[in-house]
Amino acid sequence: MMTADAGTVAIGFLLMLALMAAGLHIATVMFAIGVIGAAMFLGMPAVNALGVVYFESMNDELLLALPLFILVGEILVRCGATDDMYKALSQWLNPLPGGLLHTNIASSAVFSAVSGSSVATAATIATVALPTFKRRQYDQRMVLGSIAAGGSLGNLIPPGIALIIYGVLTNTSVARLYAAATVPGIVLTAMFMIAIVAMALYRPSIAPREAAPPPLAQRIRDLSGLAAPLFIFAVIMGSIYAGWATPTEAAALAVVVSLPIAALYRKLSIAMLHEAFLATVKLTALSMLILAGAFALNFVLGLLGATRALSSYVGGLQLSGIALIYALFVFYVILGTFFETLPMMVGTLPLVFPLTTAAGIDPVWFGVFLVLMCEISLISPPVGMTLYVIQAVRGEGSIGDVFRGTVPFFVTMLLMTLLLIHWQDMALWLPRWVFGP
Repeated sequence: MMTADAGTVAIGFLLMLALMAAGLHIATVMFAIGVIGAAMFLGMPAVNALGVVYFESMNDELLLALPLFILVGEILVRCGATDDMYKALSQWLNPLPGGLLHTNIASSAVFSAVSGSSVATAATIATVALPTFKRRQYDQRMVLGSIAAGGSLGNLIPPGIALIIYGVLTNTSVARLYAAATVPGIVLTAMFMIAIVAMALYRPSIAPREAAPPPLAQRIRDLSGLAAPLFIFAVIMGSIYAGWATPTEAAALAVVVSLPIAALYRKLSIAMLHEAFLATVKLTALSMLILAGAFALNFVLGLLGATRALSSYVGGLQLSGIALIYALFVFYVILGTFFETLPMMVGTLPLVFPLTTAAGIDPVWFGVFLVLMCEISLISPPVGMTLYVIQAVRGEGSIGDVFRGTVPFFVTMLLMTLLLIHWQDMALWLPRWVFGP
């Protein structure tokens, strides 16, 4: 059996990026690179073993949480709970400079707490919000940018699907990852809203002053629109942190709870559930195929000793932990302009994670950092998935408006990343407090 040096691994990695940039599906690319590497260096026994790896990679109970969290979001969208949520938040946030732009951010944050998907969050809030803005004189680019920024919270705020994938690929506790991502998710939400206030004060024309809010009694009464998503979030996180349920069991509980909520909205039906199941299956199948390809590639890299070779090479460079983090920061910002979130994560993690471990970087903190970098890629032109989802829901105008509208929020996310790098306890104090060191 042969081993691969750092140069060979680098060539394979560049080939993988080139094939993805050419438009080949990420799962196909990773599996092909794995097969080629196994055939060249290890022989047919390793190639034959990839079939077993494909099966075993999907035989993980934790992965059941992915379709369950997606299904919860689909049910809430179809029963109308998201419309009530948006209305309730808008009545409290409209008086702020920026008006309804804040509602886009806050609604995305709340919906993210039950859906776990950035793309689903962006599509949902765009569907609810865009008709509302057509009747108002808001700057269209800022509207689109705020929806894209809010959508980027989907994977960062627990129960983010990207956090589950990271946990599975690196054998890191998902419960700790959820705890670690909670405070950064709240901080990023606040930073988005502060950015909107600053822009609205600097250029008031982007967001006209809203009419006086409804009476206090009505606003309090309409807060019931937040009950469904907040109750489901409490069920998910409460059952995990109380030790009553694993993340997968908590996701199943959330689905069970969402059904009577849909019934209360008088939308629970076989037809509605069929639509929700179909949408869930499509998104789950895509995600699982990519994950299986990543596991196959990981298997081959492990047999080749590629991670050891890369760790030795980087160790020879004598980079400090902070220098490595900044190098990865620049690497992922550049890579995010060409690749989508999931391919970027699973395609690089087999090579990057061993380097960070060797450098003594906390795997829980790095998980939050990596998910944040992946979220930046979602609003990075020209391939940011969230941008095209919003444009598809919009159905008019140019995608360039969406691109330009995201610029201030893109800068805000870069600042958030710098804050996370230099204040790592932002992500680490809560999991240490809940679970111990």
